[in-house]
Parts: sequence; C-alpha cells; structure tokens
Amino acid sequence: MIRFGYSGLPPDGVDDAEFLDGLVEQGHGAYELAFVKDFPWNEKRCAAFGKAAADRGVALSVHAPYFAILTVEDEDKRKQCLAALEHTMKLGRALGAHTIVAHTGHVGERTGDQLHELVAEGLTRIEPKVSALGVALGLETSGTERAFGSLGDIALIANRFSFVRPVIDWAHVHAKSGGALVDKDAFRAVIDFLRAQFPGWAIDPLHTQFTDNEFGAHGEIRHIPYGTGSIKAGPLAEAATEAGLRMIVISEAKDAESHAGIFEDLRTGEATARPETTGEGTSIASGVVDFPEDVLVDGSSMVIGFDRALKVSNTDKVLFPGAGITKGDLITYYRAMAPLLLPHLEARALSMSRLPDGIDGHMFYEKQTPKHAPEWIVRAPIHSQHRGEPIEFVTAPHVESLMWLANMACIEVHPWLSRVQQPDRPDFAIFDLDPMEGVTWDQVVYVARLVNIALERLGLAAYLKTTGSTGLHIYVPLDPVHSYRRVRTFVERIGQMISAADPDTVTMEWDIPKRGSRVFIDSNQNVGGKTIASVYSVRPRPGAPVSVPITWDELDTVTNDTFTMATVWERVRQYGDLFAPVLRGGQRLDGAERGLGLDPGEG
Repeated sequence: MIRFGYSGLPPDGVDDAEFLDGLVEQGHGAYELAFVKDFPWNEKRCAAFGKAAADRGVALSVHAPYFAILTVEDEDKRKQCLAALEHTMKLGRALGAHTIVAHTGHVGERTGDQLHELVAEGLTRIEPKVSALGVALGLETSGTERAFGSLGDIALIANRFSFVRPVIDWAHVHAKSGGALVDKDAFRAVIDFLRAQFPGWAIDPLHTQFTDNEFGAHGEIRHIPYGTGSIKAGPLAEAATEAGLRMIVISEAKDAESHAGIFEDLRTGEATARPETTGEGTSIASGVVDFPEDVLVDGSSMVIGFDRALKVSNTDKVLFPGAGITKGDLITYYRAMAPLLLPHLEARALSMSRLPDGIDGHMFYEKQTPKHAPEWIVRAPIHSQHRGEPIEFVTAPHVESLMWLANMACIEVHPWLSRVQQPDRPDFAIFDLDPMEGVTWDQVVYVARLVNIALERLGLAAYLKTTGSTGLHIYVPLDPVHSYRRVRTFVERIGQMISAADPDTVTMEWDIPKRGSRVFIDSNQNVGGKTIASVYSVRPRPGAPVSVPITWDELDTVTNDTFTMATVWERVRQYGDLFAPVLRGGQRLDGAERGLGLDPGEG
C-alpha cells in the first residue's frame, strides 16, 4: 500500500478540518509539515492538528529546519542544530507523527570515518532526550557529492542508533546514480538493498520523497516540474507493490500540477503491478500474524536465503492454541526481531526452555547443547561446580541461532546476566518484581516506582521492561567488575529497605506461603548460572505476550498483555530499542554500597 501526500504548510486562514478534509477528498493519506526555516507552530498547535489528522486517517511527518544538521563542528552552532532536532522530534510527538525528516550534513574536507564519528557523537548527545519520544529521526539520502548521507552511510548510523530511520529521496538517488532510476528494475534494486541493510520493521512503512530534478556530474542541481525530467513515479509504485513494500511518498514539488502528476502515476503504477508469487520457497508463517519479514523454505524444509544451513520441522504445529500461533510463526518472529534481540544476547550463555507440545504441554530445560545441534551453533563451555566439568551452553551470535532455538520449540530466550568472557561478572543487576496471587497491577507499578526512587537517590539509572507474564523487570546496567555476590547483596538490601517501609505490599520472604498477597522482590535472580527471560522474548502464555522495554512514564498505561507477538511490531517501529542503554553499562555500585552501608569486600 502506498500513501501519498505533499510537503508544505496549511494556508493561513484555512481551518484545519477544512484543509485536511480537502486532502482526504483528493485521496491523499499523508502530509508532511515543512518546518524547514523555523518553528511556526508550538506543541499545542501541533497537538490540535495531529488529532484532526488522526481522526481522518492522515499520516503526518515533519521536515526539520535545513540548518539542523549533524556534521557542524563549531560547538555553539552544533548545540543549536542538536536542539533544533530535539525540538522538531518533540513537535513530532505532539503531532502524532511517525517520522521527522532531517538532512545529515555536508562533507567538507573530512573523511567518511570522521563524519560518522561526528554524527554518532551528536546522536549520542540527544539520544537520552529523544529515543523514548516514539518518533523516528529520518535521515534523508543526500543528492550531491558535497552532502553526506548515502544509503550506506544511513544504514551504518541506524545500526548504532535504533531511533534512526532511512528517508529515501528518490530524486536524490536518481541524481547521484547518474539518472539510473528509469524503470521498475532500478527501483527494485534499491528496495532490495534497503531490505538487506535494515530490519523489516524499520522500513514498514518506508518513508520517501519524490520530485523531478535536473542533475549533473556532481549530483542534483535543482528541482523541476514533474514530467520535465527523467524520473517517473509509476515504475516506483510498480516495484514497491510487486515487492509487497508499504510506502509513504511525499511530493516535494513546488506546484499543484506536479503533486497531481506524481499521485496519478503512483496510482497507475499500483494498478498495473503484479504482486510477485515467488517460486523460491514457501512461507512457514501461518498468516495469523503480520510479520515485517518472512522465512521461506524449500521442498525439503531447508530455510532459504541465509548463510548457515538450517532445516526446520513441524512448522504448522500450534504452540499457542487460543491464538492459533504456530512454530513457524515463532521461528519467523525471532527472525524478524533478531536485529534488536541479538545485541542483548551477544556472548551470553543460554538455557533452553523447550515446549515441544506448546504452552499447554510439558516444559523442560536443557543447559547442555544437544549433540544433534548444527556444527555452526557456537558453544560456550562454562565450568559447573555441581557437575565438576564444563557444560557446553548454546549461544546466539546470529539470526540462524535464534531460528534454530525456535525450531527446538524454545518459546523463551533465557540468557545469563554475564558474558562468557567473564562468567562471574554480571553486567546488570535485576530487580524481579513477582506479584503473588491477589496482588493488583497497580501494586506492582507502585513497588516499581519505589525501587526507581531508591535507585535515583543512589545515583543509578534503571530501565524497565514488562515480563510478558505477571510482574516487571528493572535492570540496572553495570560495568562487569562486580561479583554476583555484590550484585545480589545490593538488590537484596534495597528490597529489604522497601519491604520494611511497606511490609503490607512488599516482601522478601523466601517461604512462599509466608509471602501472602504481596509483591516479592526476587534478589536471587542475581546468581551465577541463573537466567531470566530476555527483552523481546516471547513468553509461554495465552496470546503470545512479549517482554518489552517501556519508559517509566508508561507504567500507568501499559500491562503485561499490551504487547504480543502480533502487536509488538508497531512498538519497535515507533521506538526502536529502548533497552539499548542497558548494553552500555557505565555504572558501578561502589557509591551506592556506601550509601546503603554495605561493605563491598573483595570483588
């Protein structure tokens, strides 16, 4: 499906409803507010326009000021640019916009590596302020040799910052390719490149811009009326439709006739396209869930299109009876979620929690990698004091590992808290809030806020995720310098303080019958060899809920049933990975231990 709109600002004196109704009457499903010179609207004005647009099904985006780029070196100007990007994203949130569009910047006399580091430094500065806004920062492809921001550049940046998305200016790509975008196959080549470089959810829908242009040896020279140059919208629509790509196309032309011409050619291209029926393989998904990416197999059930040979089995086996979700769906889920999930599993041993007969069947755990596992499965030998010998744990360094685990009916992903290089040094502390029978969700939220208050007063940042079950997980990222004993003692002391402050709501009691209807803070999750359901793990409960990062501001509106295998895709498309800061560590417990009266002792 293609949504079309154009870039501009509503004319003065025209009511929002009248203006938006006019767009809808023309068949337009999108509109981009061109805040390219300054900020003519405040958040209140944006919120009103956004509500009116949402009521009419018009998808909004915002173009940031042209000066708001990421390659400026002068510190005063750099601060101004970053502040403008941050403000545009906040206005985008008020509008309900999915993307704000920005130019990356200029090349100058700098190398590619220097430019990438400059961009990364700027994004690192604003990330804490914008990553949880629910608005993507769309970096527009450059159109000249002087401008920074090829598709490859943007892919590298987006790989480091999950709130960044590509915005394809087709005229710019056309100009820099010397006028190559003249037929369906040329557009399809770009689409295939995008799919190879970006997660499916990051380009669903793909935000694009379109106009005609004049270009020369060094790229774009100027925009010209549509139809007077060599790029046409019809082949783009054909390529996108046949590829099954959802896309937003924003006309950046300067005249109404060009808008109309682009829109008409897009509609014609959609109508004449023939969605491809691939002969390469068969999808293993049931069709119950709309996944952003697919997994195909050949006639012998070998997965197609990956670097490592993987054969799947019984993909039509229903694992979640109420929802009709199959093992094929589970494999497809972990394939599509891999770009977000794999960094959280890097160099971590995994325990295998298997449910071959689905969530209503028997579950059993395995630590030792099965003998029949493929040779390419990376094993991590870790000494077991109980066994007196190493256990070869499974690890998941690549997407095929996740698909193999799912094929083994491992609904959940259970990683260690430490990495295999330092198995006795966890790199986060976990507060596992486990509500006993009779506890309300409001009580769980209340306890989570108490934990966060305690951590903030100790100078520690904490990150929150739903468990996908009944409670909440609070992660405190750490440098891998503390023993498990120190981490467990730290969590236990805070839990004891909170339970002492409100013993009617919170308990640290190990004896289950003595816990009553209270929230149990389980400090014993912070033990070597223990595992916990990973972020983005599916949980073996009705509806296939997923453990998802949330912000502290969302605690009052989110529950463990909010995000499922079917509904999580809009969430990650909007927010990327809210748990990325957990991977960076950067915190130590020394000061907090002193504040709690703890002696860190040795290690």
